[in-house]
Amino acid sequence: MIVTDPAQPRARDVLWRFGPMVYGPTVLFALGEGAVIPLIPVIAAELGADLATAALVAAALVIGQLCGNIPGGWAVARIGERLTMTFAGILALGGVVALAFAPSLGVFALSIFLIGFCAAAFALARHSFMTTRVPYAFRARALSVLGGTWRLGMFIGPFVAAALLAIFGDEHAAIWFFGACIVATVLLVLLGPDPEKQVAPADPTMSEDTGEAVTGSIPTVERVGVFRTMWRYRRVLSTLGLAAASLAAVRSARQVVLPLWGVSIGLDAQTIALVVGVSGAIDFALFYASGQVMDRFGRLWAALPAMVLMGAGFLALSFTHDLAQSAMWFALFAAVLGVGNGLSSGILLTLGADAAPKADPAPFLGSWRTLTDGGGATAPLLVSAIAAASTLAVATGAMGVVAFLGAALFAVFVPRRSD
Repeated sequence: MIVTDPAQPRARDVLWRFGPMVYGPTVLFALGEGAVIPLIPVIAAELGADLATAALVAAALVIGQLCGNIPGGWAVARIGERLTMTFAGILALGGVVALAFAPSLGVFALSIFLIGFCAAAFALARHSFMTTRVPYAFRARALSVLGGTWRLGMFIGPFVAAALLAIFGDEHAAIWFFGACIVATVLLVLLGPDPEKQVAPADPTMSEDTGEAVTGSIPTVERVGVFRTMWRYRRVLSTLGLAAASLAAVRSARQVVLPLWGVSIGLDAQTIALVVGVSGAIDFALFYASGQVMDRFGRLWAALPAMVLMGAGFLALSFTHDLAQSAMWFALFAAVLGVGNGLSSGILLTLGADAAPKADPAPFLGSWRTLTDGGGATAPLLVSAIAAASTLAVATGAMGVVAFLGAALFAVFVPRRSD
């Protein structure tokens, strides 16, 4: 259809070249973070947090990501992807050490915030690189693979955490595993081939005759700040960006709600980690299919089904808390949410790359990721507030409503292909 036969070998060649220098560090970082995320509410509860406070502590991760995008965009535009990732990795390692020795809930939450801050800079560096190096014809597949490498870490990480818990009986073993992953990431970034020198930028004119919808101002070589970029691209950020933020909110709620739900129905940490891991496995299995759908049929065909499915999963889960088989329903709807999230793999990266100026995408991507991470940061706060005022079941149902509203926004604002 959209992708011609000559483009297919080129897509495979580029994706294979990206393996060790782009996807490898992402897998390592995500593997360590994936081992820790399911245990954040558990450790917070051990430090004295109730369910609502544990949700607030878990929200520190996405709040840190939100705050890290603007400095991350500044750093990538000025010192490049490699140095940005190196500095972010070193700073994240300091956050992991603080996490392991946190004497109080406040220090624990600040350490989570710092790790999220560094993760934002790391992710923005890779997003900017892929935006400038990958042609439009197979951009969605390349970015879905990037999202898939993150999902691979999120899939394997909880199983690693469960194994470490079984061996050592201490949640801190997963934290030290995260530290080892960060050390390996920094070494790979520093000692491996520099992707900025290995892969030439894609021709900016390649997308002109592909039917790509033009949004915002005409790209130029002028370098502008993140805040000026926000104003220049205010129309696309306030429409398509709002839809993307709703998807980020639903994804973030999934990461917080599932561990909290397990705690609230009385499951132990190892069982919660296993259920979250199975959900991540389903999520991971669908990442490349999502890119194929987006490249061949358009971005909407990935975004809309994903939002509807996750909305249905949250709403259905909200009615199962007090049932006799609550653990079974928890596992079932965690799997449903994994399917929905997997169907949207790479969509936020792809939509951001589509709308970004070709010559200097980092400031726009900083703005885009600030908006989407704002949605991600809002969701755990919303879950915490509703759970404190009512129940976790009501908060879970509310996120289902958000997902359905987001589906409507995507249906209106995602640009259609004009092939």
